[in-house]
Amino acid sequence: MEIAFINTKKREDFPEFKEMFSFIESYMGYLPNAYLLMAENSALIKTFSDLTNTIFQSKNINAGTKQLIALASSLSSGCKYCQSHTAHGAERSGIPLKKILEILNYSKSNFYDDSERALLDLAFASGTTPNQSKKKHFDKLKEYFTNEQIIEIVSVISLFGFLNRWNDTFGTIIEEVPSNFLEEKLIPVGWQK
Repeated sequence: MEIAFINTKKREDFPEFKEMFSFIESYMGYLPNAYLLMAENSALIKTFSDLTNTIFQSKNINAGTKQLIALASSLSSGCKYCQSHTAHGAERSGIPLKKILEILNYSKSNFYDDSERALLDLAFASGTTPNQSKKKHFDKLKEYFTNEQIIEIVSVISLFGFLNRWNDTFGTIIEEVPSNFLEEKLIPVGWQK
């Protein structure tokens, strides 16, 4: 099945991950092609899934904010696959579309408060290569977040650092659900594909 620069098997060819795939699909609204690529290595997909669940099931930072962090990091790195996923994920998590569309103007936008600006400053800085995060980012974060929350913020950034590299390297094809979201809600207002 062609989903990237290399072919992989279909969902049905991985019966051992049926339950995992169903859970992911119920959470995201579709099964990401990235998971089908990872399924070729059972240890990798299990470990990645455990890490993702640990990060996204933690309640120190809400799901919508995590999606905004992931979107900022993905925008900064340039990963179109992850940008479409995280923009769609942010809306599914209850973030208003207008706020998602304003993310590149977050520092001046009325849709973002100072605590969100602090975490997005870090997400955008750390998503670049080389990483541009500095002590000043953490000094600002400490004004609004506990160490436990900051660790969770960085865990989201780091998870998407892996995903950005994985999907850009493989040329992973964007699935129908996030692609439609991109085409219907983002591109008409100036978002780049």
